[in-house]
Amino acid sequence: MSTGAAFVPTIDDGVLRMRSIRTRDARELERVLLDNRPWLQPWEATLPGNQGRWNVRGSIRSLLDQAAARTALPFILEYEGALAGQLTVSSIQYGAVSSATLGYWVAQSVAGRGITPTAVAVATDYCFRTIGLHRMEICIRPENLASLRVVEKLGFRYEGKRDRYIHIDGDWRDHYCFALVQEDVPEGVLNRWRNGNVDESVAARD
Repeated sequence: MSTGAAFVPTIDDGVLRMRSIRTRDARELERVLLDNRPWLQPWEATLPGNQGRWNVRGSIRSLLDQAAARTALPFILEYEGALAGQLTVSSIQYGAVSSATLGYWVAQSVAGRGITPTAVAVATDYCFRTIGLHRMEICIRPENLASLRVVEKLGFRYEGKRDRYIHIDGDWRDHYCFALVQEDVPEGVLNRWRNGNVDESVAARD
């Protein structure tokens, strides 16, 4: 196991398993990405001016390097034992900032089964309780209604719009920014959601 993989926990919640990405995931990950191309492409980060083919293995190595530096938690999401998506906590900062950002995708075949909000909640709880971070941020394109529903369900607070913020699907795209801090969720993100204590209105946009 690489030092990067050692930083990432394995967490089980029913049929969902969250574990570290591994170099040997490259072939299966590329297959799932290609199978879900029409579903995922509108939301995929791109490099300005880069028309090259994906380098899945290179991306995995980069994520593991970031995990080894303790600046990212790159999770594979498995549903009923099959690779079903990814969730990455990135830009982890410690000390006076103690924050991170979170991004995710799931295969279309498992969308709507509660996998994404569960994974986001579990990862945020882990960052708050185990790593000791104070703030988690998620940025979402205004058109991505499925992802917006995730932050609504979990009670992430809307903080504003960032114009032309991230290069997505070939151009610079606006994003809405949402965040939670530890004080928002004393009972934990997952428990608050499952106990029906979320105030979804905090995610309302202007």
